[in-house]
Amino acid sequence: MTDLFEEVEEQLRSDRYKQFARTALPWMLGVAAAALIAVLGYWGWDTFRTRQTDKASEQYAQAMDAFVAGDREGAKTLWTEVSRSRSGAYQAMALMHLAADAERANDSAAAARLYDEAAKAAPDAVLGDAARLKSAFALLDTAPLKDLEGRLKPLMDDGRPYRIQAREALAFAKLKAGDLQGARGDFQLISQSIDAQQGAQARAQAAIGLIDSGSAKSVPAVVRAAQALPPPMPMQLPPGAMPPGAEGQPMPAPQAEGLPPQ
Repeated sequence: MTDLFEEVEEQLRSDRYKQFARTALPWMLGVAAAALIAVLGYWGWDTFRTRQTDKASEQYAQAMDAFVAGDREGAKTLWTEVSRSRSGAYQAMALMHLAADAERANDSAAAARLYDEAAKAAPDAVLGDAARLKSAFALLDTAPLKDLEGRLKPLMDDGRPYRIQAREALAFAKLKAGDLQGARGDFQLISQSIDAQQGAQARAQAAIGLIDSGSAKSVPAVVRAAQALPPPMPMQLPPGAMPPGAEGQPMPAPQAEGLPPQ
């Protein structure tokens, strides 16, 4: 009798396992299929993204070659193509080149718009804040002080990469608006800042001296010298190279045309 009961119990367990398998198997297969689809989807997206970045890198390098060779129209055409890419870093740098071209054409509104687009596309604060700062520079002669303050003050927060340059630009904006004391205060902070380079400190001290002597009209030339300094040329990246913030391994920070020196 004991053997009979054990055999019946074993049969019942077997029936339960079979029933569980019939119920659970479709779910298990569904989960496995979903996992496989997710893996294949990620692989496909990563491959697509890599190809897009490689293409943007090649076009950016070609644009740089054209620019250095004096073919500015050819470079502009290539940068326009790169500005439509899905690589945030290359897109941002290309937009900054196009903005610099608009500045050379004295179209400050278009330059500011392109710099703003570059800031949105930028994958990190180095490129993003550089574009925001250059956008403010482009509007220094035309925008009211309130608008410039709205653009520049966030860039002056601790930890932002171009806070000294942003404060210098704001000091110039205040000076143009007739706020001599406000401008002097900003120049004073720059002259005493341990984060400011010697050139920025020297310009700030010269500006303070001119304000104190009543020669404030000469200060714009002093401040403008910061913008007139030859910026580092854009880093020419070889095809397939990845700028900072782009997908992949980090590389030294590239300089887009007009990117303010730190």
